[in-house]
Amino acid sequence: MSLETGNAAPAPAETRAPEFRPPRTWLMMGHKAGDNSQILALAEALGWPFEIKRLVYRRSELLTNLLAGPTLMGLVREKSSPLEPPWPELVISAGRRNEPLIRWIQTRAGGRERIKLVHVGRPWALHECYDLIVTTPQYRLPKKPNILHNELPLHRVRPERLREAGEKWAERLAHLPRPRVAVMVGGNAGPYNFDRENGALLGYWASRMAREAGGSLLVTTSARTPKKALAALEAQIDAPAFVYRWRPNDPDNPYFAFLALAERLIVTCDSMSMLAEACSTGKPVFIFDLLRGRGSKRPPVPRDAAIRGRSLLERLADFHPRPVIYRIGMAIGPRRLTRDVTLIHARQVQAGRAVWLGQPWPEDRNPPPMRDLERAVAAVRALFGADGRPLPPPPELARIPRGGSLMPELYQRLFQ
Repeated sequence: MSLETGNAAPAPAETRAPEFRPPRTWLMMGHKAGDNSQILALAEALGWPFEIKRLVYRRSELLTNLLAGPTLMGLVREKSSPLEPPWPELVISAGRRNEPLIRWIQTRAGGRERIKLVHVGRPWALHECYDLIVTTPQYRLPKKPNILHNELPLHRVRPERLREAGEKWAERLAHLPRPRVAVMVGGNAGPYNFDRENGALLGYWASRMAREAGGSLLVTTSARTPKKALAALEAQIDAPAFVYRWRPNDPDNPYFAFLALAERLIVTCDSMSMLAEACSTGKPVFIFDLLRGRGSKRPPVPRDAAIRGRSLLERLADFHPRPVIYRIGMAIGPRRLTRDVTLIHARQVQAGRAVWLGQPWPEDRNPPPMRDLERAVAAVRALFGADGRPLPPPPELARIPRGGSLMPELYQRLFQ
């Protein structure tokens, strides 16, 4: 210490720690809300300033993106954010549409030594084209030095956000008895069909859980919830309940308040984001399986339940090729172009964060905390030095050529 100033004496120039400057960061926003939410979650957790780039693509983007390599040919420039210097040092993106664009940015910005590409989910290009890939089990990516395998999608649920939302809604829900059971309702997706019968079955089991505990229900729908499924769900409710019907851009959406104020959470199996957000609370989570037939974990239809089975007309009216295409793809399609969301369900059940609806929750269970976001933040920070500058790429990444279209790369990915 310096006796004259009371401050630590300055270190010699050769040993003084470099001053950290946060890397200039761009967030590449696409057309999927789930992808954008993960990008924002990672950027906010990093705590570095960032710039949001909103992108609009042409209908022909698939063809140009596959054949033209790193390019802006698929982008509608006049409707998108400008992409011009000063170039970023970190780009965070998700989705196939963004891949040629961010690789184009990297070539303009001076290559891997000057800019790092972080991709969330599953890329189409060779994995080695990215400095970091943050992925989850359903994509079944291999183990590689630049691939971080998380358990669940990244999310923006924070204790302070839940606390604020809970305080906002606490008085309006004060009349509902505890314990409260929140029901997060999704919709049709992948192999799942959320029809009338499934809606009624979900309503029966959720209401039964609340009624047997002397509590109440907090039900919220999503943009994908079919109206007839919601009507059937509501018809089965015989416990005190508050039902919120989703509305676009509603500032008074109680979704996060329900996560904060409920003691137990039920989520439909179609949404990995809802499952991640529910599990992040550390509360008991029950997954409602929409699947029928082989491998189904759907709860049974009790004999005393007034739930009418699906008629032939209903089956015909509800038919959609999506589940059939999904099953065919899983059976004979390339592994790299399919995703198995049941792996995420199984992982959370095995980890003790969730059980299937209809099964009891072990009273002595204490769900382990989730560390996915912390791990992702640490992996991104490791790409930069103590001064905030990009670190040189490792040899196995530096040797990858930076040009070429996605087509030969995709071919190699499919059959490797």
